[in-house]
Order: sequence, then structure tokens, then C-alpha cells
Amino acid sequence: MSQTSKHIVGISGSLRKGSHNTLLLQQAQKFLPEEYRFTLADISQIPLYNQDDESNLPEAVKQFAELCHSADGFLISTPEYNHQISGVLKNALDWVSRPAVQTPLVLKPIAIMGSTMGMGGTARAQTNLRNLLFAMNMDPVNRPEFQLSQAHLKFDESGALTDENRLKILQQLIENLAAKVGQR
Repeated sequence: MSQTSKHIVGISGSLRKGSHNTLLLQQAQKFLPEEYRFTLADISQIPLYNQDDESNLPEAVKQFAELCHSADGFLISTPEYNHQISGVLKNALDWVSRPAVQTPLVLKPIAIMGSTMGMGGTARAQTNLRNLLFAMNMDPVNRPEFQLSQAHLKFDESGALTDENRLKILQQLIENLAAKVGQR
């Protein structure tokens, strides 16, 4: 029996060049089963949400919504700004939570993780994000929690995560996401 390819969409809450959250997503995709496909979403061109624009959706919103519709599951990596997720991440999720794009995230599996250059990891931002995912009626992977503090010290020149303990936790998170997606 042949297995159907599953599609995971990764979303980085950071637009910064060299973002550790984007590097985490690139590292994480290596742990997906071979038959899984991974796409890193580009949320940099999505305009600020305005309900008035729902009758004539901006092209970047249409493209992001189409990508989300094609996904069997999601992986978000968030920075922590003032104990919250980034504004660009919240904005992108607001757009795809709307009936105007047929709410493409509802009931889909999602895993979250995050990195920061500070000592606190992203625990508060992830709590904030979990509240948002609940409101959006998504199906989260609850364990393990993955938070990477002092990220600037934990990647090599090629962008590979060098912290062996964090790599094991990341692998388990991705295996749990793949298992949840595979059950659907």
C-alpha cells in the first residue's frame, strides 16, 4: 500500500535575515518522515489585517491562504517580543482565521517551538500562541515543549543546531507532529 505524501507548512514568526526561528524550521524539517513534504511560508508581504479588505483579498493573503489549505499540518517557530508572539505572526494568523479565506487552519495539527537570544526561551510567547491556537480551533501537539534560549550560541556557521539535547527534543516534537498528521 503506497503512502500519500503529507504536507507540512512551516511559519517563522521572525522576518529577520538569519533568523534563528527560521533556522529551527529548516532543522526541524530534516526530522520529518521521508514521504512528507515541507514548505516554509513567506509571511513578509502580508499586509496588516483590515476587515474592509476581505471583499477584495490582497494577493499575498490569497497565496498564504492557498498554502494553508494545502497543508496537512503546521509547524510554527516564534520569537518572543515583550512576552508575546511577534506582530507579523499574529497578523498572518488573523488573516487565515477568517471566513473570507474559509478558515484553512481549523482542526489541523500544529506543533510550536521558538527561540530567543535571551535566557528565558519563548515560554511566555508559546503560552500566548497556544491561547491563539485554541481560539482558532487547531489541534496542537502538546509535548514536548521546545524552547531554545541563547540561540545565537547554538547554531554553527552552516545554520545547523549544535545542542544535542535540544536536537533530541526537536526530533521528538517533529515525530509527534508527524504521528498526529498521519492519523488523519
